[in-house]
Amino acid sequence: MLLAGLGLDAFWLEPSSLRLTRYDLPAPIPALRGLRIAVIADLHAGSNYIGKSKIDRVVAMTNAAHPDLILLAGDYVSGVDHVWGGPHVSVKAIALHLKSLSAPLGVHAVLGNHDNWTDPVRIAAVLQADGFDVLDNSRSVIRGPHGALTLVGIGDWASDAADPKRALAGLRPGTRALCLTHSPDVFPRLPPACTFTIASHTHGGQVKLPVVGALVTGSRYGQRYLAGLVHEGGKTLFVSSGIGTSIMPVRFGVPPEITLLVFH
Repeated sequence: MLLAGLGLDAFWLEPSSLRLTRYDLPAPIPALRGLRIAVIADLHAGSNYIGKSKIDRVVAMTNAAHPDLILLAGDYVSGVDHVWGGPHVSVKAIALHLKSLSAPLGVHAVLGNHDNWTDPVRIAAVLQADGFDVLDNSRSVIRGPHGALTLVGIGDWASDAADPKRALAGLRPGTRALCLTHSPDVFPRLPPACTFTIASHTHGGQVKLPVVGALVTGSRYGQRYLAGLVHEGGKTLFVSSGIGTSIMPVRFGVPPEITLLVFH
């Protein structure tokens, strides 16, 4: 009976759920003060429990949080994961359903490993056509209420698309930037200019057991960058647990979440 209950939770109740989790943080960059930043990561549309209606829920919950800035941290598609029985969702449909996301400082995106393994050029083009700022080892300057914020998008490390040198080339000395990437494994290689970095990819392990922790992390660093805040070398990393699933349609101890970072 216990095993049946655990299986029900892991293969249905938890992966089909959705929550918005708020993190209140000190602002490491003056331009971040007072900002509410929503992070949508690892959507994996087409995997189990992630159809068009679920994307609409993600959009509605995100907009209801009234973020100033929305960041999309990659893995919009599921690749081959929909073979487990998930609904097929085309790239155009994903972008169309995400198009209703709204934030005064815009919606900015990077690609993840599944996007790069599928069709990175097309996925980036479709997202850009629907108004998203896709950062491919490049950056944007966002004019916020407390000054200009440099947002740097770094390619995904797990699919050999990361080029921090190119992304940060020409950055003025002393600039403290907000960096967005998919895999957290690039974090040790980022210079101090990436004062605060946001990543995803790990899904928080998808299955996190008491005492033992996550069995699989998708990171060469194991549980070091599993989820949440990490402070290293004068820099800060935040890893979102994301929304969808990969390989197997299971989550246990790591509910799907939209992340809301509120800087004070």
